[in-house]
Amino acid sequence: MLAFKFPKLYRRRLCSYCSSIADSEASYLNKHIESFLSNNNGFEDYRTSLLPTHAYIITTGHAHNRFLASKLIASYAALNQLDSATQVFDFLAVRDPFLWNSIIKAHFSNGNYAQAVDFFSEMRVFGTLPNQFTIPMVVSACAELGSVCIGMSVHCLVSKLNLFHGNSAVGASFVYMYSKCGGVEDACHVFDEMPVRDVVAWTALVIGYVQNGESEQALQCLCKMHRVGGCGERPNSRTLEGGFQVCGDLGALVEGRCLHGLALKFGTVSSRIVQSAILSMYSKCGSIEDSRVSFSEVVNKDLLSWTSVIGVYSRLGCIYECFRMFSRMLDNGIYPDGMVISCLISGFANSSKVSVGKAFHGFILRRNYDVDRIVCNSLLSMYCKFGLDTNCIKLFGEMQRRGFESNSNSIISAISSCARLRATRFGRSIHCHVVRNLMFENVSVVNSLINMYGKCRSLTVAQRLFYNTKPDIATWNSLISSYNDNGEYLDALNLFDKMISQGMKPNTATLLSLLSACTHIASLENGRKIHNYIIEEGIKYEVSVATSLVDMYAKCGQIDTAKEIFDLVEEKDVISWNVMISCYGMHGDGKSAIEIFEQMEKYNERIFPNELTFLALLSACAHAGLVNEAESLFERMKEYSLVPTLKHYACMVDLYGKSGGLDKAEALILSMPFVPDGGIWGSLLTSCKMHNNAEMGLKIAKRTIEADPENDGYYILMSDFYSCMEMWDDVEKVRKMMKDRGVKKTAGWSSV
Repeated sequence: MLAFKFPKLYRRRLCSYCSSIADSEASYLNKHIESFLSNNNGFEDYRTSLLPTHAYIITTGHAHNRFLASKLIASYAALNQLDSATQVFDFLAVRDPFLWNSIIKAHFSNGNYAQAVDFFSEMRVFGTLPNQFTIPMVVSACAELGSVCIGMSVHCLVSKLNLFHGNSAVGASFVYMYSKCGGVEDACHVFDEMPVRDVVAWTALVIGYVQNGESEQALQCLCKMHRVGGCGERPNSRTLEGGFQVCGDLGALVEGRCLHGLALKFGTVSSRIVQSAILSMYSKCGSIEDSRVSFSEVVNKDLLSWTSVIGVYSRLGCIYECFRMFSRMLDNGIYPDGMVISCLISGFANSSKVSVGKAFHGFILRRNYDVDRIVCNSLLSMYCKFGLDTNCIKLFGEMQRRGFESNSNSIISAISSCARLRATRFGRSIHCHVVRNLMFENVSVVNSLINMYGKCRSLTVAQRLFYNTKPDIATWNSLISSYNDNGEYLDALNLFDKMISQGMKPNTATLLSLLSACTHIASLENGRKIHNYIIEEGIKYEVSVATSLVDMYAKCGQIDTAKEIFDLVEEKDVISWNVMISCYGMHGDGKSAIEIFEQMEKYNERIFPNELTFLALLSACAHAGLVNEAESLFERMKEYSLVPTLKHYACMVDLYGKSGGLDKAEALILSMPFVPDGGIWGSLLTSCKMHNNAEMGLKIAKRTIEADPENDGYYILMSDFYSCMEMWDDVEKVRKMMKDRGVKKTAGWSSV
């Protein structure tokens, strides 16, 4: 076989050519890998070039390079391709802490917390020790999973390896984990033991207090951070956000303004997060002016900003401002969600503007806004506050048909509407809904059911609910009110003794209900017992409780004791003055009632008499026969811009009638700016009978029967007048008139 031998020169040139090709390929691969490692290209370039780059790395024998493997894991994680990232990791023969951290971070950063913890466990099985970069990720994953037991085992390992020393990130992660899992005291202990603290650790503790509802502790922690913290411990935007949330939750407007000043000093107020937090804080504190200024300073107003400023107007019932801001929001191209619509509906409810609230409901439907669960619950609450109970119940039924989940507030609103309407059947269906949805753990729902069954006269069901739940003070109050509504006043008073024996302390609502029961049955003994309890417990005389005591003692015949308690009240309101005036009127002491009124006028410039004040005064004058004084008081109503109602006229007519001024009484009735009813004519008719004025009595009787043709008493009085005048034919006519109109004489009865 022939063998060709290349000349030496040719062989040299061939080798040189091959070498240049190899060098060129190596140079290309190295540049490709360097470009991959430098990550100068964008996300889209990652998506298209990752697989080819991975292929280059494998074919060139760099698959086991720890830096390239780590970069590949991170790249696949950035694309949320965790299976590919895991395959890269599994292919590696040697795994050091750097690579373990890479795969743990890949799963942690994508929210795959359980897998991140599993890789940490596998890391420990292979005997690899974690470092200060591993622990924060694993502990944070435990926090998100709520796995406090695993977190505590990691805590033990960290203490053993002394990883706390010189690294604040490790300690901060444990503060975050314990706080997230509800162990804020453990979080505080970890924080106190940290040798090095930074802003992250302080922020974790502040946010931990906030998340666990310990707002006052959070505020104290923030103040301490500002007081003792160094340059590296200044509050950042996240810390300030938590601080503003605390101030909003506590309604701490002064502290919130101080924190606002601190944000201005540190230059963090330009942060969008901080701006939103400041606006939310002022909104929760109910400061309209501060909210308006903060809102104007927000550069990019998003839906949350508009919701915050609308919310503050809503809570204060400033409905026109509320709707004006809503219109501005729409003009700025922001489409409303359920939350902002819910704020507006709450504003209508707080303003008690029924017609406007109903019109806005129609506006929502016409605009085809999303009427979601939040909006429906707010509408339900609004109709309940308006007293439109039928609308409330219909809306609740519509929510159930549409499959909307009802929260506890909407359930309570629907039950309250059933109670006011005495709609027992619908109330029972809501009761079944509560049972099906396992809502009996909510004591407020159970309390509303007890109250409903009490008002619907189903005391047995109310008692059963009471004894099948773990009652709080509101539960006791609901059952006491139920007994009162059904006239079982002694049972209501017996509950007071049972409450005390079980260590339950009555509150103001309890005392008011019990004193009301004493008043209804004029039980001075029980009233004194409750009064003695108030004194023994050192309960301060709140104006409502003191007023109830005054009313109770007066109706039990102890007017002097009632006056003594009245004098002890430091801050009297118009109700307490009205009750004291009524008490004297009830006892026929018109002069003393007028004296109390004169004291009221001098007492406080902010307290003015109302319609009920003058009604009590006129009634007192009627009982005492003080005609001139009553006329003077009736005229004085104009001084307070008060318009007399039918009841005020009725008192004057009764007074004139009893004192013999029948003509004055008739003239007053005819001068009334509204049509008189049968009651006021009947009062004058009774006075005619009292003074044996048959002629006028017959005239008034005809007017009375015209106003109230179904009242048999007026026919009988008319018949009596004809009998006195011996007009027997007319007596027969009256009887025939009753028969023709189907009016029957009510049978008499005796309580003896």
